[in-house]
Amino acid sequence: MRSRVTIASCAAGVLMALAAPAFAQNEDALRAYFEGKRVTVKIDMPGTSDGIDVRPDATRAIDYKRYGDRLKNYGTAIRTGESTVVTLVKVKKDLIEFQLGGGGFGTFGDDTSTSVYIRPAEKSNREKELEKRVKEESDSRRRRQLEDELDDLRTRRERENRRIDAERARAEERKRERIAEERLRGGSRFNVRYADAVPAGMRPEELMAALAEYVDFSNGGPAEYVDTRPAVDAAAPKPAADGVLPRKGMTRADAERAFGKPVIDAVDRREGSVVITTLVFVSGDQKITADFVEDVLVRYTMTSR
Repeated sequence: MRSRVTIASCAAGVLMALAAPAFAQNEDALRAYFEGKRVTVKIDMPGTSDGIDVRPDATRAIDYKRYGDRLKNYGTAIRTGESTVVTLVKVKKDLIEFQLGGGGFGTFGDDTSTSVYIRPAEKSNREKELEKRVKEESDSRRRRQLEDELDDLRTRRERENRRIDAERARAEERKRERIAEERLRGGSRFNVRYADAVPAGMRPEELMAALAEYVDFSNGGPAEYVDTRPAVDAAAPKPAADGVLPRKGMTRADAERAFGKPVIDAVDRREGSVVITTLVFVSGDQKITADFVEDVLVRYTMTSR
């Protein structure tokens, strides 16, 4: 029995040893191809190292509810149409991290805690001594004197702790504001996730295909990149009034500010566990049909009126 276990362990070790170099080569090739290149995002990127999860082999590549929650909780670090640099590509067992502009706030070394510790005022030796003497004093007049002094010391300590609490609250608010600002400057990332494992021999073209809906690799990208998208039709819809275009990740409030109130009452429908709200806007000579999940724009179409 022991020999079988030993043989199985050795076989597993050999397989791992053979897989490790291929795994490293896979990552090295992707890093050499992408890192340092400038790309343009087609979707608002949340200001967190959690980034956006993309599942190329799933029916729905992005969980838009989770995506919307991250935008609301962390703000937008990179907006649709903005260009940024690929700072790291890291291959793990079933995941490829495609980091942009630093990878998102919350990576190793970032202080994400909003709490501030200020040591409270503690009982002085005199206060502790008085508590003991009050218990032991048999003379009522003398005990009242000791109690008055003890009450005075307690009042001072409690007043100091209220001041410390107010100072802590101000310091924590300043820290929250600083972290919020750092989130908007810390970049973001795509987490390209696979059901079992990252495909062996993953090529740059395959990773670009997985992210094509969300990233434009043509500006400043690898020289051999060829944009195969069809040419823009001259009759395609023009930007809405004031040159504002809808974009994935736009909130419902932003859409209503840009395009006015919807011309048709909101229509809700359910796709699995997700409720999708459809709104129709008219801006200039354009009709915009927009789908929202948790008040975050996930799809839209534009047609001429």
